[in-house]
Amino acid sequence: GLIMSVTIDERKEICKTYERQPGDTGCPEVQVAIMSTRIKNISEHLKHHKKDHASRRGLRMLVGRRSKLLRYLAKKDVSRYQQLVASLGLRR
Repeated sequence: GLIMSVTIDERKEICKTYERQPGDTGCPEVQVAIMSTRIKNISEHLKHHKKDHASRRGLRMLVGRRSKLLRYLAKKDVSRYQQLVASLGLRR
């Protein structure tokens, strides 16, 4: 089945981990963390369904959106950017 989305419980966990103040779901940290989870899920899915090009396109768009947010954060606050990248294990 399609379990590529992030469940509500997962989202709550991610928000708790990355929010800057309680209930802060809109900050770049939370958004990037949720996107990264989705990206991981879709990548896993594509390993098994190599010809699912529709999902592959979605993945590319998602990756683009995430990198835009990361660029924004890097411009706005480098230390927050570095912390986020380190904790998510991006950029290797």
